[in-house]
Amino acid sequence: MCCFFLLFLALGPRFAIIAAWLFGNRVDLAFGSAVWPLLGLLLAPWTTLMYLLAWSPGGVSGAEWLLVGLGVAVDAATYAARPAQARYAAG
Repeated sequence: MCCFFLLFLALGPRFAIIAAWLFGNRVDLAFGSAVWPLLGLLLAPWTTLMYLLAWSPGGVSGAEWLLVGLGVAVDAATYAARPAQARYAAG
């Protein structure tokens, strides 16, 4: 399963989340409902993926939150890069 995640990680976080959702039950166990992973898939894919990787049956705790924080940082950088690219492309 880990190699499967790494393969789809190279193709993008959305593909990895969809694959985990279709071929396993980790997404259902980690979130409990379909609303949060769907929102994460649309709005914050890296954060959602990192949460899935950090989640264990006991929940996310301790240093695992650093992995989730990394996902938040990558999502924030992704959203911040779009206006900067548009500004410099127009100039």
